[in-house]
Amino acid sequence: MPIKILLVDDHTLFRSGIRLLLQRNPDFDIVGEAADGLEGVKRAKQLRPDVVLMDLNMPGLSGLEAMQLIVEDLPDTAVLMLTVSEGAEDLGAALRSGARGYLLKNIEAEYLSHAIKRAAAGEPVIAEAMTAKLVMQFRSGHNVSMTPEREKLTPRERETMVCLARGESNKEIARTLDVAESTVKIHVQNILKKLNLSSRVQIAVYAVEHGMDK
Repeated sequence: MPIKILLVDDHTLFRSGIRLLLQRNPDFDIVGEAADGLEGVKRAKQLRPDVVLMDLNMPGLSGLEAMQLIVEDLPDTAVLMLTVSEGAEDLGAALRSGARGYLLKNIEAEYLSHAIKRAAAGEPVIAEAMTAKLVMQFRSGHNVSMTPEREKLTPRERETMVCLARGESNKEIARTLDVAESTVKIHVQNILKKLNLSSRVQIAVYAVEHGMDK
């Protein structure tokens, strides 16, 4: 079944280009478009897409504000920020607010398609160029230390957390740790429960923020 995608961007030409690009792939179904954040929220509630590609800076309701409303009402919908902003602050704000991923508009077409599929499967996606900025942003804003939470996790769960902080998929983690993919899923669920988190992205952010990413 094709992945249902909603495009939200105030630049008509950019939306048209992304639509034409993604329509070539039979795995995708572009179910709608919106030219601003408020319209994006309304369209998301009507269409219930699997993935929303959301611009960050738009007039009126910003992409960040729209994304928060969508994530709150449609927790199964993955919102990917697709923006020109390379600011670490924007990246951190988006991930803390529930974005499934953060991509830059100069992304390669093949990488975008791969990112959409990963997001639809529940995996976090962060542009490679932004990974180092994510680490620096959290470490510069927090006193990284060994936390009591580390003791809640088993050694295998801590290893899984390190892999999640690197943005690895379940399949990649299974290969790294030499375990079954089903075992990785159990580890991820245990981490979410023990640390009171709600997504893989939050695990990755938490790991970096608390010095548990290596």
